Amino acid sequence: MYKAYLKQIFDFLIAFVVLMIFSPIILMITIGLVFFNRGTPFFMQQRPGKNEKIFKLIKFKTMRDAYDENGKPLPDKDRITPVGAWVRKLSLDELPQLINVIKGDMSLIGPRPLLVKYLPLYNNEQKRRHEVKPGITGWAQVNGRNAIDWDRKFQLDVWYVDHISLFLDMKILYLTFLKVIKREGINNGEEVTMKPFTGN
Repeated sequence: MYKAYLKQIFDFLIAFVVLMIFSPIILMITIGLVFFNRGTPFFMQQRPGKNEKIFKLIKFKTMRDAYDENGKPLPDKDRITPVGAWVRKLSLDELPQLINVIKGDMSLIGPRPLLVKYLPLYNNEQKRRHEVKPGITGWAQVNGRNAIDWDRKFQLDVWYVDHISLFLDMKILYLTFLKVIKREGINNGEEVTMKPFTGN
């Protein structure tokens, strides 16, 4: 019952309340990123949701557009802005995704929505992560986030799909809060973001 009905109500109510509470912070971050990103505070990208249905994900844009002489984007660490680095450390770059939750594209808790180009690379077991709505945070995020490899991340995603419950979601929200406070598992080595998934 929770998975089929109550989870969606839970998502909407919590997302709406949190969005209202954090609206002053969201406004300040938006203004700061407008300045550092020269007018582009938000990053929008197509991502696969439940049953691989494509939707447009909204995040704060924490990295500027910067390229080398060959037109290739500079490494993440050279593109991230001062405000962007602060926003990432506090995991505030995910706040605009509350809008995705209210719209019904995402859940508060679930497997993170990855890139559309990864869809053909999953094996049958890994594809099961799309049996539920993607989340702002999830079981993989509180068990390593960017500090674990792709295989482990997908194993944790599928485990969550098979064990969804109100108790588990509340536990993940609590652990997410602790992770943000302790700033654990945000970066993988020297990379600002997770290395690309290249298949099995």
